[in-house]
Parts: sequence; structure tokens; C-alpha cells
Amino acid sequence: MKARNKRLALVAGGIVLLGAAVALVLSAFQQNLVFFHTPSEVYEGKAPAGRAFRIGGMVEEGSIRREADGLTVSFAITDTARIIPVSYRGTLPDLFQEGKGAVVQGTLGADGRFTATEVLAKHDENYMPVEAQYAIDQAHKAGMTVQQ
Repeated sequence: MKARNKRLALVAGGIVLLGAAVALVLSAFQQNLVFFHTPSEVYEGKAPAGRAFRIGGMVEEGSIRREADGLTVSFAITDTARIIPVSYRGTLPDLFQEGKGAVVQGTLGADGRFTATEVLAKHDENYMPVEAQYAIDQAHKAGMTVQQ
């Protein structure tokens, strides 16, 4: 084999390896990509089925219910237009409370209940995710009423 053919084979092999590495990185990135949706978007079917995503809004007043095991909590997230029931098993953040902003990550079940794997609460009295604030503002402008 000539030196030129050897170089060509090495370059081709390098390109194949680089392509494989890029494909693996993009695959890992796609699997870890988590989108944010409002309760209204979830109700409209815009959220991905069978895939993890985030819902943000306000914790509905009077919706927090704790199970006897002490770890399972159910509550509702609202954007003042729609309400999504959420169940979570784990320890809630100290700042998590009714009427305050929260973002939950998990999956939506066939029954419409969101099963959260992570709950994020506000960090001060002025905090609300930008997307959640926008959704609440849009719901107020549209004059929507809260519906389940």
C-alpha cells in the first residue's frame, strides 16, 4: 500500500470516528433535553407524551395534600387559566408553599396527573420563572377563568 493510500485510509477512519463521537454526543444531549410548558399548554396537548418535561406556575391554594407515609404529596399547579394535578414522592423544598411559584419536572400520565421527579420552589418573594409569569399575564389579558 502506498503512503498516499495509507494517509487517505487514516483520514477516512478519523472522519468516521469523529462522526460517531458527534452522533453519541447529540444523542445524549437529546435524551437530557427537558422543555418547559405551562398548564394551559399541557391541557392543549402541546406537551410531549411519554417524555419528561417541566411545568411551571403557581401552587394552587388549598391543593397540598400529604399522604400517611409522609413522603408522598399531591398538589396542583396553575397558570390561572388551567390546573394540572401533580403527585410527588420525596422531600419538598423549604420554600414550597401554596400561592407561590414552582416548577416541577416529570411526566404526564394518561389520566392527566403529572408525576413529578423534581420540585423547584421560588427563592425569594419576587421569583417566578419568566415563562410562568408570561403565561399568567397572557391568561389575565385573555380574561380566562380557571378550569380543570
